[in-house]
Amino acid sequence: MNDILPEQTPVWQYLEKTVKDVLSAYGYSEIRMPVVEQTNLFKRSIGEVTDIVEKEMYTFDDRNGESLTLRPEGTASCVRAAEEHGLLFNQMQRFWYQGPMFRYERPQKGRYRQFHQIGVETFGMASSDIDAEVIMLSARLWKRLGLLDSVTLQLNSLGSNEARADYKAALVEYLEERKDQLDEDSLRRLDSNPLRILDSKDQNTQALLDAAPVLTDYLDQESKTHFAELTSMLDEAGIAYEINPRLVRGLDYYCKTVFEWVTEKLGAQGTVCAGGRYDGLVKQLGGRPTPAVGFAMGVERLILLLETLELIPESVKQPFDLYVAAEEKGIQSRIVLFADKLRDQFPGLRVRIHCGGLKNISQKAQQTGAPIVLLLKANDNQQLSGTIWYDKEPSFDLNEEQIVDKISGLR
Repeated sequence: MNDILPEQTPVWQYLEKTVKDVLSAYGYSEIRMPVVEQTNLFKRSIGEVTDIVEKEMYTFDDRNGESLTLRPEGTASCVRAAEEHGLLFNQMQRFWYQGPMFRYERPQKGRYRQFHQIGVETFGMASSDIDAEVIMLSARLWKRLGLLDSVTLQLNSLGSNEARADYKAALVEYLEERKDQLDEDSLRRLDSNPLRILDSKDQNTQALLDAAPVLTDYLDQESKTHFAELTSMLDEAGIAYEINPRLVRGLDYYCKTVFEWVTEKLGAQGTVCAGGRYDGLVKQLGGRPTPAVGFAMGVERLILLLETLELIPESVKQPFDLYVAAEEKGIQSRIVLFADKLRDQFPGLRVRIHCGGLKNISQKAQQTGAPIVLLLKANDNQQLSGTIWYDKEPSFDLNEEQIVDKISGLR
């Protein structure tokens, strides 16, 4: 788990604001859930034989002996909250959330045991248009961030639960005859979660899968039609995609559409956003059958990608607009009041005052990165006057009115 330091938080705020602006444009509402839930919620939703539940959850007993878990993902919590507050049955909802998630796994570049996700969940819409919307929404976000040319959309359909069960049986039968060729992880998954073998990173296993049954051959007609409608809408929207028949999601509740946005800009191919349809989850958690589709994106991975590609705007790296300091003693209280006057006149102006004496003014101003520096003194009439430094071009002996005009012009 790691700290996010003051020099890093402006980038986080930039990403979060951009996401919020895009989601607002699509009419999504924010929901906030607790970071701790009853353990059974995740066992029922994610699946007891998944890696997350078996190996990665932070689970503990509280003082009453009740088993609680730090949330490893947000979808189950969102479903629980929406069902608990009567937001699902016979309703159409579009939610988004952000916050920390927790998984006990090997830390690596861009991944921590406390990590952050931004998630989108929609409920009550069974048709393919909402699948298209959430994908188009994510594509718009990549475009806003300058990432669209650096990520690739991969698509697949898992079909209905029945079709997936038929395929799973065929896949297991094929792999059982070749158990001696499977890697250790795939052997373990063969009994517990065989579909996860499809995204094994082991090259020998991948070679073995070349001749394995293909999920698309087992799709029911409804899922085929749903997927064809989705790809048609993406084609019309001009969103490029790759159909990846081996794409599966690591959670048990997915059906029909699944998708991932992947990048190779961070070395080996990595996923920056993933999601799909999970029509059975609400019923699985005790609610009435409700169609649903959503996705989640990893904030740390996205920030790493933005930094690697040098896509952070200069204005984000520059947290202050104006640095104000006194050139002489005895006027600090007036400096404080004048800075507040500037904040009143220019809403949104980010002003930092030099406090603690007259030492190291130039050094401190430079450290802030503020493009405008204002040095103030009292003139013979005890009115404030000052020098503005901007782009190495000073303007000397400006009175208060001229200072305001100058700042207005520089903004």
